[in-house]
Amino acid sequence: MELSNRHRRFLLIDQGAVSTLINLVINVLLTWLVNRSSSVIPLWGPKGIFRDLLASGFMLPLISCFIIGPIIARKVRSGKLPPLLPEQCPYFSWFRRPRWMRGVLLGTGGVIFGAVPIVWALSLGQAQPFTVSSYIVFKSVWTSLLTLLVMPIISWWALANASLRTHV
Repeated sequence: MELSNRHRRFLLIDQGAVSTLINLVINVLLTWLVNRSSSVIPLWGPKGIFRDLLASGFMLPLISCFIIGPIIARKVRSGKLPPLLPEQCPYFSWFRRPRWMRGVLLGTGGVIFGAVPIVWALSLGQAQPFTVSSYIVFKSVWTSLLTLLVMPIISWWALANASLRTHV
């Protein structure tokens, strides 16, 4: 069964686009705070792009699972967001797993499919160190794309999990 228009809008607009804009602002600020005293950001090293993207690729989905799960559960319990019907839930059972497991799975995917290929491409292209302002733009675009990809999944799983609890 298809998702309702209300659920589709919630997952794609509220949790996809709006979350991406919020994350964009947060990542601009965090990237600036962490790197403001540097003149350039190298690809490798303790404050390098590789470590930063690995950490962000893993932590963004993990932290998002812990933040979004309770918010969506509260919205379903209060009636602000209608629960999914059982046939609208994902076919696979990852949404039934604890938040930390969902976060680790998506965080691992963020590292494998998001961070590693970008760093590999930068390394292959012999990228020079980024200026701080260039890195802020680069990282903000990268984390926005990652957010746009994972937030609807995180939210659908959280909505399915909260809906399952209302049907029991």
